Amino acid sequence: MTELRDWRDERIESAIDGRNPTVLAELSAAYAVIGDVQFLPGYSLALTKTPGIDRLSDLPRVERLRYLADVDLLADAVETVCRRLDPDYRRLNIEILGNTDAFLHCHIWPRYEWESPEIVGRPVWLYDVGNWRAPATALGPAHDEMRAALTAEVVARRDAVEFRPNA
Repeated sequence: MTELRDWRDERIESAIDGRNPTVLAELSAAYAVIGDVQFLPGYSLALTKTPGIDRLSDLPRVERLRYLADVDLLADAVETVCRRLDPDYRRLNIEILGNTDAFLHCHIWPRYEWESPEIVGRPVWLYDVGNWRAPATALGPAHDEMRAALTAEVVARRDAVEFRPNA
């Protein structure tokens, strides 16, 4: 019997087979997921639905545009929810980097006025490394309200357009 690997080691495959607990919703060309860390509440990602795709340019143009449309949908949903839940919501950063994880994914980072002045106008990646590993910032029950709001907003936007997962 083959033992399943930890979902974190195979984020795309675990989303496809329903083992990835961070999935908010399936979109046309991506999975909308909430981030493993929430030091910036609402942090989410769009994971490609195509295993083996390392970068945006690996997708044929039509698939690339479908993926980017899903990124746009998720970003709009994150902005709507964060603006509603926190009056200090400031803006949204959207980043496709691929320097660490070798699969296509896009980071959706909400930014807030309450962030320290030394970091608020700079890339999220300059935050202290402790934010990425601290139990206090890890996704958990404290984020249930945010998660539910994000799921509802993403699903409402997805369902407002014709959803065809394999189109």
